[in-house]
Amino acid sequence: MPEIKKVLIANRGEIAVRVIRSCRQLGIKTVAVYSEVDAGMPHVQLADEGVCLGEAASSKSYLVMEKILEAARVTGADAIHPGYGFLSENSVFAQKCKENDIIFIGPTPEAIEAMGDKTKARELMEANKVPLPPGTATALKDIAEAEMVAAQIGYPVMIKAAAGGGGKGMRIVYKKEDFASSIRTAKSEAMSAFGDDRVYVEKYLENPRHIEFQIIADTHGNVLHLFDRECSVQRRHQKVVEEAPSPFLDDDMRAAMAEVAVKAAQSCGYVGAGTVEFLADKHRNFYFLEMNTRLQVEHPVTEFITGLDLVALQLLVAEGKKLPIKQQDVTITGHSIECRICAEDPEENFMPSTGYLKRFKLPSGPGVRVDAGIEAGQTVTINYDPLLAKLVTYGKDRDEAIRRMRVALEEFQIDGCKTTIPFCHFTMLHPVFNSGTYDTHFIGSYYKPAELRMNEDVSHLAAALLHEHFVPEVHSAVPMNGKNKDPEFDEMAHASSLWWRNRRS
Repeated sequence: MPEIKKVLIANRGEIAVRVIRSCRQLGIKTVAVYSEVDAGMPHVQLADEGVCLGEAASSKSYLVMEKILEAARVTGADAIHPGYGFLSENSVFAQKCKENDIIFIGPTPEAIEAMGDKTKARELMEANKVPLPPGTATALKDIAEAEMVAAQIGYPVMIKAAAGGGGKGMRIVYKKEDFASSIRTAKSEAMSAFGDDRVYVEKYLENPRHIEFQIIADTHGNVLHLFDRECSVQRRHQKVVEEAPSPFLDDDMRAAMAEVAVKAAQSCGYVGAGTVEFLADKHRNFYFLEMNTRLQVEHPVTEFITGLDLVALQLLVAEGKKLPIKQQDVTITGHSIECRICAEDPEENFMPSTGYLKRFKLPSGPGVRVDAGIEAGQTVTINYDPLLAKLVTYGKDRDEAIRRMRVALEEFQIDGCKTTIPFCHFTMLHPVFNSGTYDTHFIGSYYKPAELRMNEDVSHLAAALLHEHFVPEVHSAVPMNGKNKDPEFDEMAHASSLWWRNRRS
């Protein structure tokens, strides 16, 4: 069996830092790759060696297979960890690693290809009796066929890119009149994002929950699930807040979904860490969505509730070793929540935000973990994914994890660009999220920045006016509770008064 001595991380940012840390704990040397604008980034400083790939554009650096393979050769790296994004789900890259006698820390090229093409994955799941939402198993030939399928399964329907992911090439259509234009838009977007304009149609589930199961498999036929994650807080079909375990599942539903997740992984001879994603409707029916053949952004919440290091398990499996645990050894302990801290403006539909980071102060405390890929004094550009850091909390139960997240979000200080911190704080305070009854429409239903700003202004103004014109007289004439004035109310009113004075000036 091969022994991994040096790993090249074919990625950047927080996931590169995350992989390097596990490698260092295992005594494995690391090689960072970077573009010219990333030369001073934390992952480059943390690795044992670094190789510059070229210009800032990922198409000229992180996505150039030959440059990465050459970097592995010149540094003597015997394995490549792709992280997520970039080349992590590229079967051609996995095959090239194999041809160059470099261990690809991930599944086989065949498994990546089988699950990477969404229509092929649906065909495979259908053959293995994995539940699927109604729709087409193959890519559609033309708009006429697509319209016929949509009419058969009934509106609303979802158009999806066959080679896609991450919300690209995806459209929800509620009525027939919008279908043809939506197909054209989805195909155009899919071609731009993936170089493949094939699409398929499936029934759109109303009030759905996005629930996924982490799996890990070795080369000896052992496939385990590491339980579930809830990922229903999304913007543009992309996750912002995740938690484990899902507050929606009971024991029976959890066991049923876990069994299907393992079956899905077995169907393609899967090896390594992967995630089987499902949609569940309000009637508690669940359906296969897709399989991500890589480590997920939200893997830390699974690490918290299981006590396992998923990167360490990936390395062990890549060396051809048996998993050191059995299914009965994996249990859920406590609860964990992750907030993605992205350089986006949540008040402007989560549009990207850039700037020089004058401050980047991380929170700390019991049950708090931060995976960050940037530091103060560095610049956020438009070249790469806007994810700056992942803020993760753990508690003995869900309430404690939420309370710790609220405090951590308040302590997280970033000055230089807009971030998703205010939105994440809004989510942690919202009664629907706190009750665990939210679905994928949470943002569209409840997060309305213009209304929130107006309500905040009115509340502060009312409190300020009350403080300036009435509070002293009321407090002196009518002591609160028959004893003295309420100090908490007076403090709030005083703060509101200062806020309003600053606003006016």
